[in-house]
Order: sequence, then C-alpha cells, then structure tokens
Amino acid sequence: MSEKTILKLQLPTDPLWVKNVVESNIEEILTDHAYCEQKAASNAITLIVQNPQYPDLVQEMALLVQEEMDHFKRVHDIIIKRGYAFGKERKDDYVNELFKFLTKGGSRQTQLIERLLFSAMIEARSCERFKVLSENINDDELAAFYHELMISEAGHYTMFLRLAKKYAGDIDVDARWKEFLAYEAEVVKNYGKSETIHG
Repeated sequence: MSEKTILKLQLPTDPLWVKNVVESNIEEILTDHAYCEQKAASNAITLIVQNPQYPDLVQEMALLVQEEMDHFKRVHDIIIKRGYAFGKERKDDYVNELFKFLTKGGSRQTQLIERLLFSAMIEARSCERFKVLSENINDDELAAFYHELMISEAGHYTMFLRLAKKYAGDIDVDARWKEFLAYEAEVVKNYGKSETIHG
C-alpha cells in the first residue's frame, strides 16, 4: 500500500523513527497506543451522541467502538504478557494540533463534516505509522500485529471519508480534505521523534 496513492499523506514517517525511538521504548509505545484506541472509541461515541438522527452513522460508529475497544484490549494483553506496566494516559499533541484546524461554529452539518474529516485524518496517519512499524520493527509479534491493524485503520479512514461525502450536502468535501492534508503535512513535520504513535 502506498501512502501517496491510498492515504494521500504528503509527508511520510521516516523509518528511522522505529529503529531510533520505538525499539528502545516498546513499553511506552504500547501504553500510548492503548490510549489511542480508547480515544478512538470515545470519538465514535461522541459522533453517536451528537448525530443520533443518522441511523447508518450510529450503526457504523457502534461497530467502530467495539472494534477500537477490542484493539485496546489486545494491546493491553500484550502489555500484560510482556510484564510491562500500563502507564497513565499520554497527551496527544498531534491530535490536539489537528483539532485546532476544525472550523468552529457553523451549522450542525458543518460540524459533522469537520469531525468526520478530523477522524479520517487521524486514522490515515495511524495507518501510515502502523505500516512503518510493521515493516521496520525487529519484533515478529508486533510486526504481524501492526500489519493487521494497518489494514483495519485503512478501513476506518475510508469509512469516515465516505460518511463525510454522504452527509456533505453543498459542502465541498474534496476541497476541505485537501486543506486538511496540507495542514497535517505542516503539523507532522514536528513529530516522528518521540515514543508515541503520533509523536
């Protein structure tokens, strides 16, 4: 899978992030990853609460909550199996910076589209990070695990974009998505150096 053709991300993660940061901080990475899955489930719940009038969106988000919490448990299982400590939640500066880009105010429809594109952006970068991890980490169990999750995240990314286009009305989703991609490319320049999934 090419990030350029599938995810459209403008700045790829340097594989050296895995060798120089991840492999010496597996415990930290797994703890951060577990919380990322929990936050993804929380985001899906928020979309349900804010948009109960769309039955198909509610159904898809309900399934997503189950899947993200399953991923959370599987990461937590690995932490336990390896004798690691499950630490406290880490602040996700990358996600917080993306959140600043969301259009504030406007119609409920605008807010929905913004939230869906914000969610798609996080899933796209997570997918790309999992791909880099799966291809470069010197750990067979985690390589296989992150390859599986890469495929899952790609499905989430396309789902969020599909829902955004479905409920867009007169909003130009493609144009707004290009703005998201350009903004994310600037944001991510400051990341890829720390022991977190998005760091």
